[in-house]
Amino acid sequence: MERVAKRREKEVLSGAFFWLAAFYFIYCARPTDIVPGLSVIPLAKISGALAMLSLLLSAGKTPRSFKDVPIEGKYLVVLIVILFASGFLSPVWKGGAVSATIDFSKVYIGWLLTFLLITTLKRLRTIIFIQSASVAVVSIMAIVKGRSIPRLSGVIGGFYSNPNDMAFAIVLSLPFCLAFLLTAKGVPRKVLWLVGILGMLAALMLTASRAGFIDLVISGTVCLWHFGVKGKRLYLIAAAIFFGAVLMLGTGRNLARRFAAISGAGNSRLEIAAEGSYEERKLLMFKAVKAVAHYPILGVGDGNFVVYSGMWKEVHASYLQIAAEGGLAGLTLYLMFFFRGFANLRFLGKTGNLDSETILFVGALKSSLIGFVVGACFAPEAYQFFPYFTVCYTSVLVAMVRERGRAEVPALSSVKWPRQRLVGFHAKQGRLGALGIR
Repeated sequence: MERVAKRREKEVLSGAFFWLAAFYFIYCARPTDIVPGLSVIPLAKISGALAMLSLLLSAGKTPRSFKDVPIEGKYLVVLIVILFASGFLSPVWKGGAVSATIDFSKVYIGWLLTFLLITTLKRLRTIIFIQSASVAVVSIMAIVKGRSIPRLSGVIGGFYSNPNDMAFAIVLSLPFCLAFLLTAKGVPRKVLWLVGILGMLAALMLTASRAGFIDLVISGTVCLWHFGVKGKRLYLIAAAIFFGAVLMLGTGRNLARRFAAISGAGNSRLEIAAEGSYEERKLLMFKAVKAVAHYPILGVGDGNFVVYSGMWKEVHASYLQIAAEGGLAGLTLYLMFFFRGFANLRFLGKTGNLDSETILFVGALKSSLIGFVVGACFAPEAYQFFPYFTVCYTSVLVAMVRERGRAEVPALSSVKWPRQRLVGFHAKQGRLGALGIR
């Protein structure tokens, strides 16, 4: 009977994990925008519904329960509740804000399923692999399909349609790709990951995203510190400099022009457009601050800043974006949530018995999160799922470390105490109880 129960539990968890993987694949790989004719099937809605069903089927059958969900998961729930309240009370457009929040709330389903179902490093690798490989493939597809389209704008649908969003997704996933490259077995796999990384870097250059490039420099520096300096792989630094220079010369001309436009020195069409974009973003930031001043508690509602601004553009700063649309309450929860990701990484950094593979992924997670907090200063990415998933990966690793620690410590009931010590122990407990100490 016990064996049958374990087999049934394994089957349920395997099915739930399959739909979790499907959820990640549909969100990250955008198959509806790559495979002709697939767009008529509402895969996003189907995956969301099946993910919810998997969550219900997994209740009480996972090694972790809902009571084990860490504080960052509760912060995310409260943030979504605040956004719903902001939507229902929006002074701009209630229906649009509520609809946008419903769409964003799917991130919690994925977040919760990820935490409940991923209990081994193998499963964590699988999910991170789906994200990383998807971004690599999408980047190469964007180059192939949009080689004649300025900044790869609109080549791939969803959040990849915006050049800045695509650059942001690439930067957040690159550290994981490098970790997979270093852990890959066999030359063919290493070559595939190297091609994927170079394709992602080339796509980022072709987006000509200034924020994405700054984000890449910061995140890449942290990544090379962990993998190259601390990991004693100095060849990575030399390779990064070489390939970076080659890619910049081959695909970074428009990016260089857009940076030159900040000083107002350029006079080409691209440089004039870039300068106009720079001035427009400054104006949007002032309007976002104005929105926070007028609606400080709950903001104008998810997705409503584009209407409030009168310019139909997002403010290019995630912190201002969430403050304007979710108020200071939303901003506070937003910051607390991501702070917990760094707290988890500090805990993992102090854990001394991690294996080499886990250490690599901890370094990748730190590089990705630092890339996010930097990139969030320059891009409207408050509702993109990737950063929330990254925090969840840190939560999963912390849970696995703690579970392993508990498994290694023998239970108190299994220890055979001498009778004299046991009597003394109970007497001491009684004296402490009388003093109110438990």
